[in-house]
Amino acid sequence: IDAYFELMYDYDVSRFNEVFADSAQLHGLRDDELKLITAGDFRSALSSNPSPKSNDAPRLQEVILVDLASATQAVVKVRVRIDKLQYIDYLSYHLVDGAWIITAKSFHVEKTF
Repeated sequence: IDAYFELMYDYDVSRFNEVFADSAQLHGLRDDELKLITAGDFRSALSSNPSPKSNDAPRLQEVILVDLASATQAVVKVRVRIDKLQYIDYLSYHLVDGAWIITAKSFHVEKTF
């Protein structure tokens, strides 16, 4: 979870594959429309935009819930601020080759600053 929070703050995509599976998909509503973002498109978006860290943006990172479905699957609910947007994210994790990795993300914009 810490690796996810760091990536959402510094956008260091050299660590992207340690956080997200190549097959991961991100879903969320934007402008009342369901958006689907692939891991590749999300990585590209991070690498082509200034990071919250580079903007000296405030950090808000909170783990709300960890639900272990098994020894190899978990769902984590987090609150994270990325620049002017505060999100509630549901992160689906799987244990792959000894490392926990996000295989799906569902996001909701909770607040705009």
